[in-house]
Amino acid sequence: MKNPAAVRRAIVLLVLGALYATPAAIAFIRQWQPEPIVAGPGVTKQVMLSDYFKGLRGTPGDTEVYILEGREPGGTILVLGSTHPVEPAGLLASVILVENAVVKKGRLIIVPRANKSGYTATEPGQGYPDRYEIKTDFGTRWFRFGMRNTNPIHQWPDPDVYTHYASGQKLAGAECGNLNRCHPGHPNGRLTDKIAYGIYQLIKQENADISIDLHEAPPCRPLVNAICAHERAMDLSAYVTVLLEEQGIKIRLEASPKNLRGLSHREWGDSTDTMALLMETTSPMHGPLHGPATVDLLLTAKDDVYVWASKLGRTVQKHTERGVPIEERVGRHVTAIMCYAQALSEMNPEKGVVIEGIPSYQEFLKNGVGHYLKPIAE
Repeated sequence: MKNPAAVRRAIVLLVLGALYATPAAIAFIRQWQPEPIVAGPGVTKQVMLSDYFKGLRGTPGDTEVYILEGREPGGTILVLGSTHPVEPAGLLASVILVENAVVKKGRLIIVPRANKSGYTATEPGQGYPDRYEIKTDFGTRWFRFGMRNTNPIHQWPDPDVYTHYASGQKLAGAECGNLNRCHPGHPNGRLTDKIAYGIYQLIKQENADISIDLHEAPPCRPLVNAICAHERAMDLSAYVTVLLEEQGIKIRLEASPKNLRGLSHREWGDSTDTMALLMETTSPMHGPLHGPATVDLLLTAKDDVYVWASKLGRTVQKHTERGVPIEERVGRHVTAIMCYAQALSEMNPEKGVVIEGIPSYQEFLKNGVGHYLKPIAE
């Protein structure tokens, strides 16, 4: 060797580089690990979305489907969480149902992580946490926090312009990774199109009477604290708003726009016989105005920036210093799902769905989400 000192320096630099890079690599790989979900006493069958569309098998888009079936025949309700993995109330509401619900009549089908790929990364440049914890009666449970779209590495590169297969509607290229712009999907499209197609096949093959897509919106967005329903689901949804009002939950009912394509409440209703709808709660986390993207903001929705914007009249709903705690947001979703089951049972008894074991809205507010989460087996 002509310069042993230079070789030694190079080796030292490589070792130091490896030492610095290893924690980052571990943290990055850790994001690929999904949180555990406990199959509760009412789960009669667990399958994968690829069982409805084989094109998803072995891909990052394949995800768990939990089926809860009662002894008495009735209707079928599908609940979809995590269309956008930056909206935690949908995931937590789905987990609460999986771990607690017992169906006596009809069926309840739950997809907690609809866009599972979106949990394997966080939004670039946003400083989002990759996970958060919920306090329980036995300690804590952790849950993943992701990004709004499919992980770009799973369907790279994005086109300059995204063209929706079914309608020809054109959007910004990045929207090809937004699951709620890709329904009813395409068997030969990108991964997000395949996920949407798998969900479409699930709805068709299981003859879902009601299909519910769970979301959260920042206080400045038009659909915050609202139900957006396909026209065939409007009568049922109107009755649900009355049932929710009786429990102290104010919610608006909006009609699904016919000229906005690719959205669940539009495409599911148009392409299948299901009564399709989307529900939103409040979360400033992925809005354009929020303060630091911390776990506390994620769980409490306390945000001084949105309070200021609200006082200026720049939000759709009033946002106060109290925030909107996660137990309230999850409680709204779960209670609304129970109201849909009640409304369907009363309006069409043959298609009724009877669900037991689920806490009331007031019980969520009093006891918190963690009280209804199950311990993870060692």
